[in-house]
Amino acid sequence: MSDWKAIERHIGVATGRPFQARRQRSVGGGCINRAAVIDDATGSYFVKLNSAGRLSMLEAEAEGLAALGEARTLRVPRPICAGIAGGDSYLVLEYIDLGGRLDAARAGRGLARLHRRTAPGYGWHRDNTIGSTPQRNGWMNGWVDFWREHRLGFQLELAARNGFARELRGPGDRLLIGLGDLIGHRPAASLLHGDLWGGNIGATREGEPVIFDPAVYFGDREADLAMTELFGGFGSDFYAAYREEWPLPPDYATRKTLYNLYHVLNHLNLFGGSYLGQAGRMIEGLLATIG
Repeated sequence: MSDWKAIERHIGVATGRPFQARRQRSVGGGCINRAAVIDDATGSYFVKLNSAGRLSMLEAEAEGLAALGEARTLRVPRPICAGIAGGDSYLVLEYIDLGGRLDAARAGRGLARLHRRTAPGYGWHRDNTIGSTPQRNGWMNGWVDFWREHRLGFQLELAARNGFARELRGPGDRLLIGLGDLIGHRPAASLLHGDLWGGNIGATREGEPVIFDPAVYFGDREADLAMTELFGGFGSDFYAAYREEWPLPPDYATRKTLYNLYHVLNHLNLFGGSYLGQAGRMIEGLLATIG
């Protein structure tokens, strides 16, 4: 059980203003965390909760949010503090009242400008998670090597451990060998949200886009764009605005499938065999592309 008094004290220390909650209400925290909103007379905070062993996951999320916020291209919840209280780990964030209609064009422009923030190499200074799956981010100089070792190769290895080696090992190994031909370019190492599907973007009552629940690293900007299209897309205004700000190369369509395979494999590893057929078809289609 969470020690809310300890969390309140930590908020007070972090903000320099004593905080004593007068109201606490549970809210949806997704399938990984529990969540609540707590209020005092002057403001509200969003609190994520998990087991004590998940503190590093929440700390990595806080660092990712801070990195996205520093870019000042899209609004993100500001991290306040994180720690362990009463056997739970917690992350306290600025509370943003969502529920407005998303200005899709503004979101598209903001994402393109976020991607203009670059690093000398691919990765990030720490590992984090994609969902609840570990995501390796050790710095590498080559994007193909990064995607092979830290993204597809890692997920394929997890799939083998989870009982899907017979279906995926052979085709997956061939895909890893041909990865250089499929990627076919050396992209800028852009600052990425890393898990940008429709459930991780919202809007304030005024329509200002807000992104959250990141899996941050520096990589090919197309990986973020691909993820936005995996579960239905963000609408034509979003993509038109993004392309106006920073046009995409014509061979993005092939890489889109490759980059989304990472997320489908992650869903396979998290949720089981219902994603096996989709993953297999994606691999077969990509192998057909390279002959």
